[in-house]
Amino acid sequence: MYFCTYNNWSLLRISCLLAFLIYLQLNLFLNLFEMELNFQGILLAVCTFLIIGLCHPLVIKTEYYFGTKPWWIWLLAGLTCCVSALFIQSLFWSALLGVLGASFLWGIGELFSQEKRVVKGWFPMNPKRKEHYEKLNKDESICPACKHKK
Repeated sequence: MYFCTYNNWSLLRISCLLAFLIYLQLNLFLNLFEMELNFQGILLAVCTFLIIGLCHPLVIKTEYYFGTKPWWIWLLAGLTCCVSALFIQSLFWSALLGVLGASFLWGIGELFSQEKRVVKGWFPMNPKRKEHYEKLNKDESICPACKHKK
C-alpha cells in the first residue's frame, strides 16, 4: 500500500494552483455580472497588520540597545507621517501613512512600557545598561517620563 506524502514545495504548488483557479473563477463571475471589486481595503488591512507587526520588534530592539532616550525620534517620525498624510491625494497612501504615523506615536508608550517589562524580568536586559535597570528597580515611584528630572 502506497501512501502519498507531500513535502512543503508540493503543498505550496497545490496552494498556488488553487489560488489561481479561484482567481479565474472569480474573474469569470465578475465578467458575467460586470462587477468590480475594490481590493484596496484588503491591501490596507494587510499593510496595517504588517506595520503593527514590524513596529513591535522595533520597540523591543530600540529599548534593548538605546533605552527610552530615543522616544523623541518616534515622536518626530509619527508626527511627520501624520502631517504628510494630510497632503497626499491618494486615499490609500494617505491612510497608510496615517496608520504608520499612529503606530509610531503608539510606539512611544510601548517604549516606556517595554522598560517596565524589562525591569519585571519579562524581557531580557541589556547587560551594558544594567546600572540603569538597577536604579529603576530600586525606585518604583519614578515616572518613566520624569525620571531624568530627579
